Amino acid sequence: MGSVAEAGVRRLGELRKSGRPGAYDRNELTPRKYRESPGGFRVDCREPDLAGAPPNHKDTRMSTTLHAAPAAVPAENTRMSVAARSMLVASIVVLCTFAAVPGGAAAQNANAVPENATARRYGSSWTCNHGYRQTRERCEVVVVPANGHLSASGNDWECARLFRKVDGACVALVIPANAYAEDTAYGRGWNCEQGYRESDGACVAVRVPANGFAVDSTFGTGWECERGFRQSADRCEAVVVPANAVLDRGGDRWSCKRGYVKSAESCTRVEVPANAYLASTGTGWRCERGFKSDGGTCAALQVPSNGHIDYSGNDWSCNEPYRKVGAACVMETRP
Repeated sequence: MGSVAEAGVRRLGELRKSGRPGAYDRNELTPRKYRESPGGFRVDCREPDLAGAPPNHKDTRMSTTLHAAPAAVPAENTRMSVAARSMLVASIVVLCTFAAVPGGAAAQNANAVPENATARRYGSSWTCNHGYRQTRERCEVVVVPANGHLSASGNDWECARLFRKVDGACVALVIPANAYAEDTAYGRGWNCEQGYRESDGACVAVRVPANGFAVDSTFGTGWECERGFRQSADRCEAVVVPANAVLDRGGDRWSCKRGYVKSAESCTRVEVPANAYLASTGTGWRCERGFKSDGGTCAALQVPSNGHIDYSGNDWSCNEPYRKVGAACVMETRP
């Protein structure tokens, strides 16, 4: 503290010699705004021309009020000695001087935000201004090439419509004949008109075969076959529908009618045995109630005493308190 006080004394001497009005009060040996108070000593380190500035004045120099608690003194001596007073003021003057020196802590914090950047509202980080991008610890201007524009984020660029980003430049799209530009900044940038399809960067006319028709699609062959025909290479072949079959919904395949099942390229009738009926699917059969499937036939259920036909209608269960044992219902033995 001795070196600090000595530096303060030297600073006080400089202020005394300067004769700057208000900078030093010779009667009290204190800076202009130094006063004793019940809570300690209050010192305003601002220059005189700034100390009286309005509260909203933005001062890039030191504009801070410091508080220093007085050292303990005997109760009978309520005022500090001139020497102690000078030591305290000298220390405070040194602190104010260091705080106001350019390159000090306040200046370093200000310089932490690089040029063309803005400190974030919260925390100690910063962000580059619109039109600049961060490169390490600085903000560099975004160089927008011809036929480009800044992106909405402001830290990159995009190409205008009908241009694409290639090696840092915006290159004009080459739209082939019988094509139109897309409303997007990505992808190929164009599509073929109806009746044409892409082939090696060009739009070639779609050749629709007999029994076919053109479709509005940028993929595939650009045509489909009429109902009752199926595509085979570059032509449409007739679908041969066997007896007891119909074309399916797509029109290029067939399925058997109800009561028939597909067998190779024909439809075979479903053979329903006695005491059975055609299932709702139309491709099989089920036994009537009281009968069960036995190979290709329906056999009558043999329900034992104290038994009944179950919920399926094709098997049996025992009445309570009987239990099924083999082909009989046996009284359950309780311990």
